[in-house]
Amino acid sequence: MSALQSLRRLTPQQRNTVIASYLGWTLDAFDFFILVFVLKYIATEFKTDVPAVSVAILLTLAMRPVGALLFGLASDKYGRRITLMVNVLLYSIFEFLTGFSTGLTMFIVLRALYGIAMGGEWGVGASLVMETVPEESRGIVSGILQAGYPSGYLLASIVFFLLFPIIGWRGMFFVGAAPALLVLYIRRSVEESPAFLQQQERGRRPFLTVLRENIPLFIWSVLLMTAFNFFSHGTQDLYPTFLETQRNYDSYTTGAIAIVYNIGAICGGLFFGALSQRIGRKKAIVIAALIAVPVAPLWVYAPGPVLLAIGAFLMQFFVQGAWGIVPVHLNELSPDEVRSTFPGFAYQLGNLLASGNATIQSGLAAHWNGDYAYALLIVAGIVAVVVAVLAAFGYEKKDVRFGSEDAGEPHRALRA
Repeated sequence: MSALQSLRRLTPQQRNTVIASYLGWTLDAFDFFILVFVLKYIATEFKTDVPAVSVAILLTLAMRPVGALLFGLASDKYGRRITLMVNVLLYSIFEFLTGFSTGLTMFIVLRALYGIAMGGEWGVGASLVMETVPEESRGIVSGILQAGYPSGYLLASIVFFLLFPIIGWRGMFFVGAAPALLVLYIRRSVEESPAFLQQQERGRRPFLTVLRENIPLFIWSVLLMTAFNFFSHGTQDLYPTFLETQRNYDSYTTGAIAIVYNIGAICGGLFFGALSQRIGRKKAIVIAALIAVPVAPLWVYAPGPVLLAIGAFLMQFFVQGAWGIVPVHLNELSPDEVRSTFPGFAYQLGNLLASGNATIQSGLAAHWNGDYAYALLIVAGIVAVVVAVLAAFGYEKKDVRFGSEDAGEPHRALRA
């Protein structure tokens, strides 16, 4: 069955769930990526430098595991739908308050609180979707869900391109409060996950009990997500700063290039998500990650904005192509009882371990006399290979039926 055919077979309720979870991740990413476009402007206003402001990115990422654990546990206990609504409302509130920051300390504290709220959204939304759609649709739906991340980046790029000269960096964060409206859509159009309701009837064991039974899987998942987060944040977070600082492009050129490479990221997630339904999750990740390596020099060393945009399009096509498989891959590997907590917590612990990426890359660039291109290239090349190796020698459980014995006991049924 083709990807389009599998999408057409979704019921209206299933489509509403996909749309809501996609928008939740899109708007979450939009709120996060607003910051990467305005780092140098915040540094100027607060009379500091970019590495000091980039600590806000580090803390946002570092606090996400806290959110993943708290909101994941709440979702596994009270339901995906209500938890997702609370999650979206909270990250919108903290985003709005960020625009009122009076200094660097207040700014960083608010971004840390935002990180807790952001950390919960992915695990809750992904489990809600994957437990709702049929097995044959999971690959393309995974690509759609993860495409929300570059969609949010694209949306932030467009807002930066069109509005930043008018509203400034504070206005960007005020616009970031708009996702609160999504709560109304979820309340009206989305139903609870069928798998969650079935699990409620059977009862569930504590998270730590299930985690102890799946230690090898969990450790591997965290390592894989660490590499994946270095892969995405290492190719995205400081790229606008590279364009503005090293290439001296203005906000319009930077925003235009960002729009182009985020379109590439969306296309890549959809393509490889669908491909994984045919060839398997591991193979699709390995292919996407390894092709990113020869593309990387064009991405940072192309001589002009047009070629840079082409290189960036290709780079993000393969980076986010690999990422497009992550939602379905981790959810298929997760035990039924903790599906909202396990994938999200592993994902966000990986974020924690990779949270120093922006600080590391900006520090390396400063060490190499402002050479952001070399710092970006080194990190991207190394982590692409690490992602491919970890995926290739890891686990897979494609198309497992949620609620079955295999889904409930992944530590005994994994294919390495």
